[in-house]
Amino acid sequence: MEHRVIAFIGAGNMARSIISGLLQSGYPKHKIIATNRTDEKNSALIEAFDIDANSDVTTSIDKADVVVLGVKPQGMEALLASVGNVSFDGKLVISIAAGITISRLNEMAGQSLSLIRTMPNTPALVSEGMTGLFAPDNISDCDRTYAAELLSATGKTCWVEKEEDINGVIAAAGSAPAYFFLFMEAMEAEARRMGFEPQTARELVQQSALGAAKMVVANPGTTLATLREQVTSKGGTTAEAIKVFNDKQLSETVATAMKAAVNRAREMESLF
Repeated sequence: MEHRVIAFIGAGNMARSIISGLLQSGYPKHKIIATNRTDEKNSALIEAFDIDANSDVTTSIDKADVVVLGVKPQGMEALLASVGNVSFDGKLVISIAAGITISRLNEMAGQSLSLIRTMPNTPALVSEGMTGLFAPDNISDCDRTYAAELLSATGKTCWVEKEEDINGVIAAAGSAPAYFFLFMEAMEAEARRMGFEPQTARELVQQSALGAAKMVVANPGTTLATLREQVTSKGGTTAEAIKVFNDKQLSETVATAMKAAVNRAREMESLF
């Protein structure tokens, strides 16, 4: 991976996870800059990673070869307006903000950016993230490779061919951890009602979820349906539980929920 100077503008949890992954992979710390508005957050970054962390956005962008836009979507316009006199010529810009299109980011910046839009998810915090990326035609193969390697520091990546497909990534990966947490939360609650101690109930659920995910990863040639069938003996306990899920139209509920996430992502694009 190239060792370009990176400026993380808005170094919240997602940016911290990327920074951590980069440093663990051997990226030079002196080539990483982070900015936050508060001294407290910058001091925490310095203590955690021994990198340059400051509140001077303009200078940080000037120094950088790559600018990662990590501020919240509602703060993006104000940020880009505040650096309107800064030239992004020759710099690769990577957005990790949801709901803001490339055309809108260019409009906010008042200039045409060499911009790649990405959608990471929160398991990036434990190096198990899934990130979707989209690059318009003006992005070089070299910059595409760099962006993919940068986000690979936190897990897996995939490219989408159309920018609108980023909304599908949000539904299938960006929001997805919350779906699994909700399911696990319901299972844990029922286990506790069955009489298990809270710690035991959690361990039963979380280890089963972890084991199931690892079985999926370990068997890439086996469909998810087949893996499910291998656990479901005819007439057994699992079959009875699966029958309830099917009777309650779990598949249809999941599909409706994912479509709702996509629709909300489209709505957000009109808000910013």
